[in-house]
Amino acid sequence: MRPLALPVRCGQLAVISLVCLLSLPAGAQVQPPRTPVYPPPAPLATDTAAANQVGQSQEFAVPSVLGSGPSKGVVAHYERLSNFSISTKLRDQNPEARATTTVTKNARAFIKAYAPLINHPHLKLILGVNYDREEFQFKNPNASTFYRDLEDKGLKVLGAQLAAIRPVDQVHWYIARVKGELNGDYTSSELSVSDYLKVSAEFIYGWKRSPTFAWGVGAQLGYTFGRQSIYPVILYNRTWNNHWGVESLFPARVSVRYNLSPTTLLFAGYTVDGYNYNIKLREPLQNGLQTLILRQTELKPRVRLEREIYDFVWLGLEAGYRYNASFNALDEEGNKGFSLLRGSPRPRIIDNTLGGAPYASVEIFLVPPRKFLKKTTSP
Repeated sequence: MRPLALPVRCGQLAVISLVCLLSLPAGAQVQPPRTPVYPPPAPLATDTAAANQVGQSQEFAVPSVLGSGPSKGVVAHYERLSNFSISTKLRDQNPEARATTTVTKNARAFIKAYAPLINHPHLKLILGVNYDREEFQFKNPNASTFYRDLEDKGLKVLGAQLAAIRPVDQVHWYIARVKGELNGDYTSSELSVSDYLKVSAEFIYGWKRSPTFAWGVGAQLGYTFGRQSIYPVILYNRTWNNHWGVESLFPARVSVRYNLSPTTLLFAGYTVDGYNYNIKLREPLQNGLQTLILRQTELKPRVRLEREIYDFVWLGLEAGYRYNASFNALDEEGNKGFSLLRGSPRPRIIDNTLGGAPYASVEIFLVPPRKFLKKTTSP
């Protein structure tokens, strides 16, 4: 059973859907924009504003800008890559074993949901949950024990996160987020939290210069570049006019936005994606290892279309090209990387080289209905 198989090629699906969407009537363009009207509601009496400001119109800084897309509440996503080559070295053997084949299936799917726990002008607390699944199939899985171990194996991510957006005043704001995920090939009967838990976090402090310009600096702890690491980030959101803008969290992603209408947005840019899975091997390696940590890092130039199809229901179509930076397997000690105490990192157990591949994805997401937005943005 292959639950992620598509009846048609992803490239054909994306092209057909894009043509159908752009051929729809443009009557929806008269709808009001989804971005809340600036300024947001006045502070509550219990807020940290000065006493003479309570009940008065006051702007509270947030990182979003006018013209950006709607906030996503529930997201269902499916992505598929075309065939690509894989070359493998098994360094646990002497001499090293080498194998090559073609990956005939690399599919990813996820569902995410976000819900506001607190939604005040001076504090927004958001709970998020997600479930992801990735699968591989090979043209010749018998070419390597690694291919046989990975064939049709469900690599899963089950996660939860808590994010806080705190406007300090009319200009300053900060974002804090912590996320925990269970990453690997586990099943419900054998799940061990300590074996599969991955933790990430971020903190960004920023400035809202105008309703159309916000930026910030901070740091992220996560797996974007394969293993857990801390790296600096720059948030830059800006809308230049009625059509053009940019949304970025550098270096992980940068997108230039073009607003065709309030209900149709185009994006072009790139993302850097990283994955880190704990897997149990069906066939132990020659050195006796039965578990490995699989690390992926990839760069994806992309174009994306988002369009409203019914009030609170939107469709997203994306196409691009995947450049693989790493797809390697290490033991637990090697996955920790370099430190002054450990010295040089241990060598990879399995060293893979993947060819580039085009990809396409389709996404359905739910956003707050217009009636709800009108009520929540009234002063």
